[in-house]
Amino acid sequence: MSKNIMEYETVDLDDSDSSVVIIDQTKLPGKTEIIRLRTAQEIWDAIYLLQVRGAPAIGVAAAFGIYVLSKGIAKEGGNSMEFEAFYEKLREQKEFLNSSRPTAVNLSWALNRMERVCLKAGREEGKTVSEVVEILHRESVAIKEEDIWVCKTIGENGLSLVKPGDGILTHCNAGQLATSKYGTATAPIYLGQERGYHFHVFADETRPLLQGARLTAYELYSSGVDVTLICDNMSAMVMKNGWVDTVFVGCDRVAANGDAANKIGTSVVATVAKRYGVPFYVCAPTSTIDYDTPTGDEIKIEQRPAEEVTEMWYKERMAPEGIKVFNPAFDVTDHELITAIVTEYGIARAPFKESLNEIRKKKEGTGK
Repeated sequence: MSKNIMEYETVDLDDSDSSVVIIDQTKLPGKTEIIRLRTAQEIWDAIYLLQVRGAPAIGVAAAFGIYVLSKGIAKEGGNSMEFEAFYEKLREQKEFLNSSRPTAVNLSWALNRMERVCLKAGREEGKTVSEVVEILHRESVAIKEEDIWVCKTIGENGLSLVKPGDGILTHCNAGQLATSKYGTATAPIYLGQERGYHFHVFADETRPLLQGARLTAYELYSSGVDVTLICDNMSAMVMKNGWVDTVFVGCDRVAANGDAANKIGTSVVATVAKRYGVPFYVCAPTSTIDYDTPTGDEIKIEQRPAEEVTEMWYKERMAPEGIKVFNPAFDVTDHELITAIVTEYGIARAPFKESLNEIRKKKEGTGK
């Protein structure tokens, strides 16, 4: 019997094989293909090409990737390798991986966290290179374990905002395929499913890469959730019809003022939700909150290849040759359109600058 997609690990580490193991999400839902990433270029490509995607999953993949690369650096340097030589090579690999996607803050967050652990062990504590590599191993595993806890806790907090039988709309894929488990925007849905809430979910297809159609609809349907797929331009109709009680979306970066960057089209959903009085919730791990970015205007938006719009998914090209294409991967939802931001340390509401600072204090108080 073939495995259900929910039985696979989105991102995993095979330490004995020195590889990062992922589901190639560009092949879903038609084919479940597991690939192994061993080199910096393979890891970079997997992130850039969206073979692994979703801010939390990218962070976990990057952490595992840096650990795998650290093993290779240490092996190449031999037993006599000094820490500074090891660190210089590791830092080069870290900067290379960090260049793969600019918008999702979890990528740089995970890489910076691994670098800090490396420097603390090597420079401050005088650990050997082999000891530093093992510390990096433990830290990468901890990042994944924390992601699971974060998603489940976001789910519990999000579940407090809805009631059994509610209609929920979501955009893109902030599900298990974007994280280690549960997802962010889908975490309340999965927990509700376990507890008999009987939600009805509308999944936007999310053009041009169709993460909602290929991934969200697929994983929710595989889990037995009552899910209906809709085109992106149908969200106003289902809200006007009264079929949607709540919108849950994920997030790749939250600015200090509460502006939130997510998959292109999210701001449209937020605007429509505001028009029809539907609460719009952003589910954001605190690792996606960028306190050093004042507003959404400062968030760098990744531009994707034109071919994703003109020919991907089609048997024949569906746009004229030579046509100009604007293909941003993300847009920024203004904080004024956001009802609340759901994190693992509580629910932030306007004014967001103050409430997000309170969330940060809670997190710092736990030491996590």
